[in-house]
Parts: sequence; C-alpha cells; structure tokens
Amino acid sequence: MSATRLPGTPRLLRALNDRAALELLLEQGPLTRARLGELTGLSKVTASQLVERLEERGLVTRVGEQAGGRGPNAQLYAVRPGSAHVVGVDVGPDRVVAACADITGAVIGRVEQSTRDTDDPVGVVHNAVVQAASSAQAHLSSVRRIVLGTPGLVDPGTGDITFAFNLPRWHRGLLAALRDDLHTAVVFENDVNLAAVAEAQSGAAEGVSDFVLVWIGAGVGLAIMLGGRLHHGSSGAAGEIGYLPVPGAPIPRDVSRRAKPAFQQLVGADAVCALAAEHGFPAGNAADAVRAAIEAGSTGGPVLDELARRLALGVASTCVVLDPPLVVLAGEVGHAGGTALAERVQHEVAAITLVRPRVVPTGLTEEPILRGALRIALEAVRDEVFGSTVG
Repeated sequence: MSATRLPGTPRLLRALNDRAALELLLEQGPLTRARLGELTGLSKVTASQLVERLEERGLVTRVGEQAGGRGPNAQLYAVRPGSAHVVGVDVGPDRVVAACADITGAVIGRVEQSTRDTDDPVGVVHNAVVQAASSAQAHLSSVRRIVLGTPGLVDPGTGDITFAFNLPRWHRGLLAALRDDLHTAVVFENDVNLAAVAEAQSGAAEGVSDFVLVWIGAGVGLAIMLGGRLHHGSSGAAGEIGYLPVPGAPIPRDVSRRAKPAFQQLVGADAVCALAAEHGFPAGNAADAVRAAIEAGSTGGPVLDELARRLALGVASTCVVLDPPLVVLAGEVGHAGGTALAERVQHEVAAITLVRPRVVPTGLTEEPILRGALRIALEAVRDEVFGSTVG
C-alpha cells in the first residue's frame, strides 16, 4: 500500500515557517538570515528563500548590517512596520481617545476629542480614526482593523451594540454604519474585557490563563478570562456584575429604566465618595477619596475595611462559581486602592467562601482599555497578513 501524499503540504510548511520567522522578528528584533535559520531550525538555503519571499511581499525589510569576522557583514532584517496599521478607540461619555499602531505594535499616533457637543457617533469615530491615522502618517487604506471599546453589551452573534452604559446615542445598526463609513473591519468590544486583555498581556495577570478582573469606577464591571480567552456569555452580558443582587442595597426590578443596579449602589464611584465622606474624607472623585484614606493610615482604615467588605460580596459570588486563582482590581478605585485594598478584599473573600483566590491591584497605570483594543486588533491583523505569505 503506497503512502498518500497530502496535496499542498510544501505550501503549508512554507506558510508555517514564514509565520514562525515573522513572530521571531517581532519578539527578538532585527535578525540575520543565518540567525533566523538557527532559531527556526531551517537550512541556510531555506532561510534565505524565506527572507527573500517575505521581502518581496513587503513584510520584512533590511535595517542594517551585523559586523562579523571574515567576509562581508551580514544583513539584518526586521518586520516592516508600515505593512499594516490598526486603530484602537476608547469611547467614553465625554471623550473619545484613538491610537494608531503599526504591525509591530508601536503606537505612532494618538488623538483625544471631546464628545460633549455632538450627537453623531459615526462622525465622532470617523474623525478620531482619521486623525489618529494622520498623526501616525499612515494612509487610512493601510488601517486593516479598528477595535472600539465601549461600556455596555456587545452581541456575540452580530458584533453590534445592544446596550451602551452612559452612551444613549449608541445603538444597534451602528456597527454597519461605521463599516460603511470607514471601509474597513470595525469591531466592538466591552471596555472592561479590553482592560483584561491588556492585563494579561503586560499587567498583573501576565502569564495567567484563568483570572477575573473587577473594574470599579463610575461603572462596575467584570471580565472573565478562561483558558486565555474572554468569556462573553450567550448575550454578551457575562461580567455585568453591577447588576448582581447583593445584601445591603435595594434591587431594582426594571433595569430598562436605568435604575442603578444593586451591587453598583454599594461600590460604584458615587458610593465610594459617600462612604469616604462619612468617615471624614470628602473628595472630588472616588480615586482621591481612596488615596486620602490610605494616606491617613489607621484613621482611614475603616473606609478601606468597609469598601473591601462590600467588594467581597461581588468578588466572592463570582469566585465560588468560577474558582479562579487570581482576581485583579482595576478601574480608578482598584488602581487607587492598590495593595492595601486588594489584601483586605482577599481576606474578606476567604472569610465568607470556600475559595481563596489571590487578589491583586492592576499592574497597568495608563489607558488599559486602549491598550487592549490595540492588542486585539493586532492579533487579528497579524493572522491575516502573516497567514497569507505564500499567495
């Protein structure tokens, strides 16, 4: 019986080798053909053919020379940054921030705009994307994907917004309108989910495949990462922890009337400010209130103790279902509370449940939602660009 030869195998192997080489160039910087061959296990001839193929397709470029011993210097190659671009957008009730990154992940353009004087979401996003690309000196046609972080629900089936917290003008049908307007791939994602993606990439959850992130700010949210993948739920509502019925707060029975959900009544920014003021720490915002309590030492301890007790109700409810090894506290309150708040929450959760997750503050200080949006966009675009290197 003769062996069956799989059609297309050489082409598939070339594609796999190309992808491996491109990933190495992204991770380790400029490399010579010989070094690429060593790292990929390819012969010198095959590695040279690979580099020539990627250079012809405009994916790699020569960036210098490596001085050696005898003979001519070896050429150094790197991924060509301008082979593709992505744009991440963080949309809030008062402003929109957009950043443009090249395919290496370098952020090369950024804009911030107020949204207070407009009721046209398509125009807002259009202007932000165009200006971000322009500030990066990138042609809009090279932007292969735009990922928008938005508070609220995103339908996993259609990708459209079904409910946007604090964004009443954002509605179903907006996704199609943006795609028609920008003539490129546009993706919506919940903002807290994007923060978790950034946390997994380079924050407190780096290297952890299962964790939950609790966002405490003006809104309260939860992101669930299982096996390194976001869990969205059947309707996109997984993680809407603000609606968790908890003791100590009235439970609204008609959420469509935008009544404040029970858990959010206990731990949202307004509640944190009120709690701090009751203990003699009035502040203009929740983050400042928490920081003031921490700086006060033992005098501010009761504020942190009570806030941790309230947060533990939501964290414990989540953890007895999912049993994650790690909980990250993020958002303005999670960041401001730092280790002092996280350790108290960890203690409270362990006291009222059978699970004992490690609770830590966020490891990111700047624009986690925007960073998560760029990360998701880059992963998709690299799959598209790097996955089609052999024609």
